[in-house]
Amino acid sequence: MKIPINGILDLHTFHPSEVKDLVPDYLSSCQERGILQVRIIHGKGTGTLQRMVVSILKKLPEVVSYRTAEEQAGGWGATIVELRKKE
Repeated sequence: MKIPINGILDLHTFHPSEVKDLVPDYLSSCQERGILQVRIIHGKGTGTLQRMVVSILKKLPEVVSYRTAEEQAGGWGATIVELRKKE
């Protein structure tokens, strides 16, 4: 499946086992294209996917910061990620 690199990653269509590799790869592709703010949509559900995403983000050197999205951008069902500019 080809994912558009547009700064919005919707994880609803992926199996949780795919997220570990998908999130870093997607963020890297965004960074290479100069997209430095990314919205990851993980849904509200039980919070398992959100915890998985945060765990991944904590380990990535290209991530400057992350936060829960504003209500109009998905609230706690999405995470906003700020990336470093690629050198």
